[in-house]
Amino acid sequence: MAQNDKKIEKRQSRAERRAAQEAAEKAAAEQAAKERKQQTIIGGIVIAIIVVLVAIAGFAIWRATHPVSATPKISAEEAYSQLQEVETKPRYADDQGGIAISKDGYGTAVDGAPTVSIYMDFLCPGCGSLNRQLDPTLVSMMEAGQLNLDLHFMAFMDRYSTDDYSSRAANAALTIVDNDDDPSHLLTFLSNMYADDFQPEEGSAYESVSDEQIREQALAAGVSEDVADMLVTDAYSPWLDAVDTYTPKREELFNVTGSLKGSMSTPTVTINGHFWDINQLAFADMTMVDGFLTSVGLDADEVGQESAMPSIGADGDPISLTTGE
Repeated sequence: MAQNDKKIEKRQSRAERRAAQEAAEKAAAEQAAKERKQQTIIGGIVIAIIVVLVAIAGFAIWRATHPVSATPKISAEEAYSQLQEVETKPRYADDQGGIAISKDGYGTAVDGAPTVSIYMDFLCPGCGSLNRQLDPTLVSMMEAGQLNLDLHFMAFMDRYSTDDYSSRAANAALTIVDNDDDPSHLLTFLSNMYADDFQPEEGSAYESVSDEQIREQALAAGVSEDVADMLVTDAYSPWLDAVDTYTPKREELFNVTGSLKGSMSTPTVTINGHFWDINQLAFADMTMVDGFLTSVGLDADEVGQESAMPSIGADGDPISLTTGE
């Protein structure tokens, strides 16, 4: 009888050890799964932060490596005079080369709304990044009468392509301005040209973009066949050359921080004529959109709302992202 009791105790002991081992293994598996989940969440957050920082850093790098040449060596006043003397120029272009757009169309401005000026080249990687990140917000605000746009097309990056891509793209955009009265077609064309899967790389990585490919982007933007057939032109090239000479000499467009301080690069953004220092985004740990809205004084949920206007109005300086002033 005692022997049987010992056998029973032995079996119970083995069963208890097995149960304890299984419980321990289960607990270890649950802990491992929990840690993997935490690591996945942390990893996702880290990746998201890295993506934002890389986008901002990449944007700053492209600004830093693509300064706009200020040659030939003439004064700003002489360059300005030469720009005014160009015979063929866009019909809505102002004397500094800007194309004004508001909710009321080309060449108009909404009273009381800030004006956002953008200086761009179609081959400039930073310009593409800016457009992809910020353009939807700008267009929504413009259509609601919350801001006025002032677009400045440049073509100084022809030297980074094999077929004068910057000039061809800028001529196409200006042809649309002059022959299509719907600014939404131009703005969609810009987005199409700057799309991540269309905008070509520059330099040794450049792959030729045909006139037909540019024409297709215009048609996809809503431009008529008749206007699209007019896009292959160099009619505005002398004007673009004069713009490329004059614009880099405008001291109000000079970078105020970073390695290019004291010179102009693309993209450049001004708000009510005041330089918007995009380098502040990194210091303030903000996205492009959040930084812009902070700078003009508008909450994100007010974008596109006609009843809400940016606090800086039509004359105020952009609000600093680092000091809040």
